[in-house]
Amino acid sequence: MSPVFAHGNLRLYLLSLLAESPKHGYELIQALSERFGGTYSPSAGTIYPRLAKLEEEGLVTKTTEGRKTVYSITEAGRAELVAREGELDAIEDEVTDSVRRLADEVRAGVNEAMKSLRADLASAARDAKRSMRPVDIQSDARQAANAATREAEAILNEFRQQLRTDLRSQAARGGLPESIIPQLRLELARVRTAILEQLTQRT
Repeated sequence: MSPVFAHGNLRLYLLSLLAESPKHGYELIQALSERFGGTYSPSAGTIYPRLAKLEEEGLVTKTTEGRKTVYSITEAGRAELVAREGELDAIEDEVTDSVRRLADEVRAGVNEAMKSLRADLASAARDAKRSMRPVDIQSDARQAANAATREAEAILNEFRQQLRTDLRSQAARGGLPESIIPQLRLELARVRTAILEQLTQRT
């Protein structure tokens, strides 16, 4: 996937998020994910080293609230934002462009996956047809259909398990963006429609 922030820009963008209100690390991750419509969610390994650097430079401070470490911008941090206001405006423009680019990449990836799935289904159907014996066409066709059904169910179960793991992992890292549910419904509906079209073309 293409880089989202140019070198040094994420640091300044984190500072701008903290200028809105104090936040702990996972709130910053969630805020970034929401700004990018769920198409980009940085890891803790990306965020915390930059927060540590900002603290070293005296641009943010941190306090402990229970088990959470909350970061707040300092006066020096606000002064840097004012001094680099033009750069921050340019970063906002880059964020807008990145959201559009990442959305296009996600869409392209889904389309490629659908093409691959269609090709696999068509190949399996051709292989099953070639293996048919004239004396037992109906039986072989039924066996091929049953095998294809089992394979399709296995693929669906594997996809469900993998996506479930991904969602739980993301939730543990800071929660799921609100946009992910409608996006999930939309993408699954697209896949189902494409599969149904493939099936109806063969009937």
